[in-house]
Amino acid sequence: MGEGERPPAAGRRRPARERVLAAAARRFYADGITATGIDTITAEAGVAKMSLYNNFSSKADLVLSYLEARHQEWLTRYRSRLEGSDDPRDGVLAVFDTYIDSAEAVREDAFRGCGLLNAAAELPVGDEGRTRVRRHKEEVERLIAAHVDALLPGRPDAARDTAEHLAFLLEGAMVRAGLEGDSGRLRHARVLAARLLERC
Repeated sequence: MGEGERPPAAGRRRPARERVLAAAARRFYADGITATGIDTITAEAGVAKMSLYNNFSSKADLVLSYLEARHQEWLTRYRSRLEGSDDPRDGVLAVFDTYIDSAEAVREDAFRGCGLLNAAAELPVGDEGRTRVRRHKEEVERLIAAHVDALLPGRPDAARDTAEHLAFLLEGAMVRAGLEGDSGRLRHARVLAARLLERC
């Protein structure tokens, strides 16, 4: 909060846009994009349908906003995990920890895997939403690669292969974790990643 700003009054409701986006995020993750209608979102958000369309031009626009919000939420968690360490091994493991944090932030009986991948699976080829999900995954892989490059200076081929291996390990673990409904596979993948990094 900036200097001179007052905290919001107790009980003040969040703006309609925030409420709609939060409701959409819950329903899209729990039930899927296709199965979630606008009426469900507005009822959960406690807003009129017109409020939704005053803030989002269409359901497709709301989906894109949801995907961007998930991306930003992931980056915020990652930066928090990375804070205070300049060890490249810690950097790689921070990526794994961020996925674990994301899994454990969901109620135990409601974890369904990566919300971005779940959304992409519902969207048609060529949809902008799929492009955004792909960019997120590419950014995660670039973060891993940057840490591995720092760990293996002057060895670009080994760094590239190691980063790709780690990215595939992470994504495979996330898919299995989603199917099994808990973070166990992600935690095991982190152990495997740490062992791989010890050999670098």
